[in-house]
Amino acid sequence: MNEAAAADGAEGTEPEVPEIDLPGDAFDAVLDALADRDPDDPLRFEGFGVARDAGADGEDGDDAAGGYRLDPADGDPRTGLTERELHAALADRAPAVTDWYAFERVVGEFGPRRAFLRWLEDADGATVATRYAALAEGIERAWGELKITATVTDRGERRYDVRHADDAGVPVDELDAYDDPLDARDLVKRDAKGRYRPLKTAPSLAGGWVFPDLGPRDAYEAVETIYPATVANWHREREGELDVNHWRETMARQSGIYGVVKTWDRGEGYEHVNWVAEACCDDSQCLKRREWEYDDDTDLDVDGGDGAFPCREPCSVVVSAARKWTRLESEQPRTYEFELTPSEKEQVEDIIDAVADGRIDEIREADTKEGANRYRTRFLRAKLFDDEGNFAGVPTDPDEDDEG
Repeated sequence: MNEAAAADGAEGTEPEVPEIDLPGDAFDAVLDALADRDPDDPLRFEGFGVARDAGADGEDGDDAAGGYRLDPADGDPRTGLTERELHAALADRAPAVTDWYAFERVVGEFGPRRAFLRWLEDADGATVATRYAALAEGIERAWGELKITATVTDRGERRYDVRHADDAGVPVDELDAYDDPLDARDLVKRDAKGRYRPLKTAPSLAGGWVFPDLGPRDAYEAVETIYPATVANWHREREGELDVNHWRETMARQSGIYGVVKTWDRGEGYEHVNWVAEACCDDSQCLKRREWEYDDDTDLDVDGGDGAFPCREPCSVVVSAARKWTRLESEQPRTYEFELTPSEKEQVEDIIDAVADGRIDEIREADTKEGANRYRTRFLRAKLFDDEGNFAGVPTDPDEDDEG
């Protein structure tokens, strides 16, 4: 089921809700919550509320005395309910009660974890009936390169399947299955070719694994391990509390070997920062959506991307790359003369584009029409490189070459 499925049922007739049993833990949690509330302060669920009955004889909650009241949203209150009668009334409304229990007691705190898990099933926009019907089939959500599927058991418990989106539909027994969310730390270290991934939000997450049966807290932990701080920053942005550190203030904090980056900001404008953002902060390179700019008053000229989770400041990969480019850009330009055919000029452009976009592996060896084709590129090297490896026979430093 796609992520919009939960919302679709709300537009028409109420969907058929799966049979849900009321677990003892959920009922006990209701009693505990009522014990701490005044009779005139009912515990509210979707469609009804329950409270201690101030008019009942005996101690509140005593099975013989009848110490509870049920307040339907569309009918007259039922008063003087015994604990057994209250249990029966709540069992008839088990989806609403277990929904309350899942988020209020199992998930708990009002923060990023709760907001994320509710977002997964559109809990703030769809009714319990709509969501439980959708959860019975499985509600799917995308988070970066992850596919997260939320389901519900016959006791109203949430279970989550977390895997790479490329493995959607693959049977669990054909993937490496894990149950400890901290195992994700090893899964994110290297890409499919075994290369180290310095940027955890790069679109290079390897697949072939699954966390098939996680509870709410473990599901959140797995996602935050795979994509650190993404849920937290997503939640801050939703709450209007995302603290953004722009380029200039971030670079002003750099020291030691990274302090050289600050020299780039001395009267040279911010064109170089556009180049950095275009190189590093594109959707093809990072799944975050860049929210930082040059400074509070100056936006960059390049798009920040379309990722679901925001990037609040230049990351360590950007800072490290900027340090290298700062040194390279400090070199004095020189004029070099090369003789290229029009096709060779276009081929050099094709090679640069293919490397920059990570498309080298997509170009087939037999497809010599492609400028970045391996054989065609080797032919260009054989034709234009001299024995010292100089392009078109022109040395990098012609003056030093002349002196030699």
